Amino acid sequence: MSWRKHEVAPSRQGRHRGTGPSARRRMVLVVGLLSLASIGLVARAFDLQVVRKQFYQRQGDARFLREMPIPVSRGTIFDRNGEPLAVSTPVMSVWANPSEVLDNEERIPQLARALGVDAAELKARLAQRYDREFVYLRRQMSPGAAQAVLDLGIPGINGQREFKRFYPSGEVTAHVLGFTNIDDHGQEGLELAYDDWLSGKPGAKRVIRDRMGHVVEDVEQVRAPKPGQNLTLSIDRRIQFLAYSELKVALEKFQADSGSMVILDVRTGEVLAMVNQPTYNPNAVNDSKPDQRRNRAMTDVLEPGSTVKPILMAAALSSGKFTPSSPLIDTTNGHWFFQGHDIHDTHNWGVLTPTGVITKSSNVGAAHIATQLDTSLMYDTYRAFGFGSSTDSGFPGEASGYLKIGRDWRPLEKAIMGYGYGLNVTVLQLANAYATIADGGVMHDPSFIKNDDNPARQIISPKVAHELIQMMETVTGPGSTAPQARIANYSVAGKTGTAHKANAGGYAKSSYTSAFAGIVPATDPRLVGVVVIDNPRKGSYYGGVVSAPVFAKVMGGALRLLDVAPDNIGRWYVGGPLQGTGGLAGSQAPADKPIDDAPVDEGAP
Repeated sequence: MSWRKHEVAPSRQGRHRGTGPSARRRMVLVVGLLSLASIGLVARAFDLQVVRKQFYQRQGDARFLREMPIPVSRGTIFDRNGEPLAVSTPVMSVWANPSEVLDNEERIPQLARALGVDAAELKARLAQRYDREFVYLRRQMSPGAAQAVLDLGIPGINGQREFKRFYPSGEVTAHVLGFTNIDDHGQEGLELAYDDWLSGKPGAKRVIRDRMGHVVEDVEQVRAPKPGQNLTLSIDRRIQFLAYSELKVALEKFQADSGSMVILDVRTGEVLAMVNQPTYNPNAVNDSKPDQRRNRAMTDVLEPGSTVKPILMAAALSSGKFTPSSPLIDTTNGHWFFQGHDIHDTHNWGVLTPTGVITKSSNVGAAHIATQLDTSLMYDTYRAFGFGSSTDSGFPGEASGYLKIGRDWRPLEKAIMGYGYGLNVTVLQLANAYATIADGGVMHDPSFIKNDDNPARQIISPKVAHELIQMMETVTGPGSTAPQARIANYSVAGKTGTAHKANAGGYAKSSYTSAFAGIVPATDPRLVGVVVIDNPRKGSYYGGVVSAPVFAKVMGGALRLLDVAPDNIGRWYVGGPLQGTGGLAGSQAPADKPIDDAPVDEGAP
């Protein structure tokens, strides 16, 4: 038994000796492999977390990283006294990721109710844009209403902050300011002219959004926002409102088609007011018609009629052939048949001085003067006063008017141009011409910007300008065409104009343009105003009856608002009775009843 035990032991030992090295090797191999794997994992982790950390972060973030705009507020537009005329208010726009919303289409009816739209139409709209990541659902909502939509928590629905333009004065300043589109860029008026100045530059930032599209982290600012710059206009909102109100009343009273009024500061050329009727509300542009949005004072042209006679007289006085009181001009019978054409007045004014031609608004007298002037002088004078070219106001869409080249004028054309036919002007051009006379013959380009750099140039001599003002003062005196243009305690110089409107077949028999252009105070001019009313159909159509009263009411208020000292206290007309009208023969009108400012007959070229 002991022997067996002795024999067994060696065999077990043998077996252990034979298998031991192999097990150790396997163990070493396993440990080595595990060690290598551990080292690889550590190296990989080091590579991911240290060496290439930023790369993989960018790759991961890219799935949720987005660049978002930083909206900026459009610059505020102020009137000359610091009153806001156009401001930007914060709003919200709701947008969607169509695929995410459609993945939860059971909530589309709820979304549609919150947005106030039809659910079927909303679903179809999202389906059409399924491959997009960004689709606006509703723009420029009030922040409260937009937040109510976002609070529904519908996947794929997000909000974006924006700005919307608001115009406190509404339709009163509509034609001057214009309006912006839904992206807050100017479309008309000064909003368009100064869009780059006002709009600024939106910024941009990178953000991380969660799977619902909500911003969870601002990563970095890509581009700093640059807010729009403010703009201070020459417009005086108080005077603007006066002009708007009185023009509207006149159109209703005379049942006219349209009307315009422009008021300029004589010394600077700044536009203090510019209104048109009909007008529109820029806060609800979609409710207006294109015809209502047209700034007629800038874009529409008219034949000026008798309002051009002071410009003719500027050429006459500059020629040296005429003075305010000589030579005498025979308008006997109120008709002059010239080259087969009947040029006529409404009354027989007999023999008139040049001042009398202005006072009585004699077409016959103006035609006689025109035919005696050198054509080049007359053309150059009209041209120097801005007729036939833009005023360079910078306003979008401004018309240039029309003035035929002087060398092509036929004698009859020249005579007719003497009383305002055969050429076209805008209301602003006409106002600027009168402002040139008022400022001693110095012309400024009209400007809508307060304290704008506006170089001046001498057009006619100060002496001629002064004589013209004295001649035009008689227009508001007794026996003249515009006693209704008088302003209590202030002297007024001006000129009426009543012109047939041209149509395809010549001139309409019963369609007129009624105008008045004036300067106040006449002794020390500060303001010029021009009123034009198109096609008055009820009552009178003469400029002295239709447009002159609007001028008197608006300009009287403007003088008081600007604290301009009265120059004519207790009297209507400086110097009492009219001097130098030269009415040596013919009928006389009552002192306070306007005489007719005769339009040309319908057959005029």
